[in-house]
Amino acid sequence: MAPKKAKKRSDGGGSNVFAMFEQAQIQEFKEAFTIMDQNRDGFIDKNDLRDTFAALGRLNVKQEEIDEMLKEAAGPINFTVFLTMFGEKLKGADPEETILNAFKVFDPEGKGTLKKDFVTNMLTTQADRFSPEEMEEMFAAFPPDVAGNLDYNNLVYVITHGEEKDQE
Repeated sequence: MAPKKAKKRSDGGGSNVFAMFEQAQIQEFKEAFTIMDQNRDGFIDKNDLRDTFAALGRLNVKQEEIDEMLKEAAGPINFTVFLTMFGEKLKGADPEETILNAFKVFDPEGKGTLKKDFVTNMLTTQADRFSPEEMEEMFAAFPPDVAGNLDYNNLVYVITHGEEKDQE
């Protein structure tokens, strides 16, 4: 039996990387790419990365760190290259680890927590937006601490395993 051929997509340029993901996933990656492509030129460059870090509250990113990130790509980072890079990173990745790493992007100090206001803003303004009711449900199930911090390690565990870790 011959393998199924992927439908050609105009934004795929015929690249096989588009066959690795569901259409909804590709759309989410496209939204992430658009957010990072700050100057809207169709490529992510060092200025886009610096602006993205600044938008996340990380202002003192070293040039070497940005250069290292850009070296991971074989050339200029357009959407196809961006998608290929994620495909390579996600290949064989544990879903729990993948979700945890997504939260860690917003936690450069590695505290294991994110501010409730930040999480609310991100989940109600980006990609598949949460409704106010969905936010209430999430915070009822995973209440932030008294300082307004959300423990994303426990949240990720419940998302991937369906039950809370035993508190030690």
